[in-house]
Order: sequence, then structure tokens, then C-alpha cells
Amino acid sequence: VQLQASGGGLVQPGGSLRLSCAASGNIVSINFMAWYRQIPGKQRELVAWFTIGGGTPKYADSVKGRFTISRDNAKNTMFLQMNSLKPEDTAVYYCNVKGITPGLYPFDSWGQGTQVTVSS
Repeated sequence: VQLQASGGGLVQPGGSLRLSCAASGNIVSINFMAWYRQIPGKQRELVAWFTIGGGTPKYADSVKGRFTISRDNAKNTMFLQMNSLKPEDTAVYYCNVKGITPGLYPFDSWGQGTQVTVSS
């Protein structure tokens, strides 16, 4: 299963961006979808996620109220709407999807990363 992330770019503080992550390949089911971010020299940080069938999405405290994770089931695509962006949101953002392929093999796939830069 391959993931293709897109939507990053340069935005001014207070602005918005929408990231997309499309999954392709043979997928029987998806049970976890998430966005992470990483600043050079620091550990990758879990930003927003949801467990399919596990209730409402969850967010890191640093983005709660500003970011929204969502998905399009028919297209195996998920999104991260980022509003009120701050310079400290600058990072490479990665999508991660876990699920099951035909034959009941689990997969744990990562997107290639998309750069988000918040600067005036």
C-alpha cells in the first residue's frame, strides 16, 4: 500500500493549508489513520489521528482547535485542515495508515512527507 501526500507549502502566520494523503493498492480495511510532523533534529510528533470505529478524532494539545483530520472513505484519502497556523507548526508532515490487505496481511504505510512552512 502506497501513500501520496500533498498540499504543503509556505503560508503566513494565521493562514490555512489543507494536506491530503491518498492511499493506493489492495486494501481490505483501514483501522488507523494519522498525521505526524517532524522538525529536523527532533522526534516525529503525532499530531492528529483516529482509529476507525474508535470514536472521535484525537489531537495533540498543540494543534487542538486549529487542525481537523478527516477522511473520504470512497477514495481512501485523508485530509488535515490546518487553520490559524503558527511559525511553530513549521515541519515536514507525514501521513500514516495501518490496515489489512487481501490475505489478511497487515500493512503500516507512510507518505513521503510534505513541507509546511509558516513564516511572514
